[in-house]
Amino acid sequence: MEVILLEDVKSLGKKGDVVKVSDGYARNMILPKKLGVEANKKNLNDLKLKNQHEAKMAKEQLEEAQALAAKVSEKEVAVTLKTGEGGKTFGSVSTKEISAAAKEQLDLELDKKKMQLPEGGLKSLGVYEVTIKYHPKVTGTLKVKVEAE
Repeated sequence: MEVILLEDVKSLGKKGDVVKVSDGYARNMILPKKLGVEANKKNLNDLKLKNQHEAKMAKEQLEEAQALAAKVSEKEVAVTLKTGEGGKTFGSVSTKEISAAAKEQLDLELDKKKMQLPEGGLKSLGVYEVTIKYHPKVTGTLKVKVEAE
């Protein structure tokens, strides 16, 4: 009997795979535990439509990420850092502060967890490029200007 897996099944296959199993295994294990459904014409057509929809959504998300990366790469965010005598800085700029500054200055929601600071962090005054991962296939940069408070 052929079944379409609704969840990952160890040593059988991944979600969405069409696999051939024995009738008893399907009747006693796969179907009652809702791990899969019988691979008839209706279910195969539903799987095909679902895969097409997921591919379309993934393409749209990729295009949105590329557009956002292009938009952000042209922008610059200013962040202040407390300084003492002689221009010595105290502390460093975190991704949380960069995210908050981007929301305030550029009106953009940037996830702080997807930002990668340069090696050593932002511990002195100047302009830095922070890498942001918008999508698994799309990365971009944001210019961060660290100024004295």
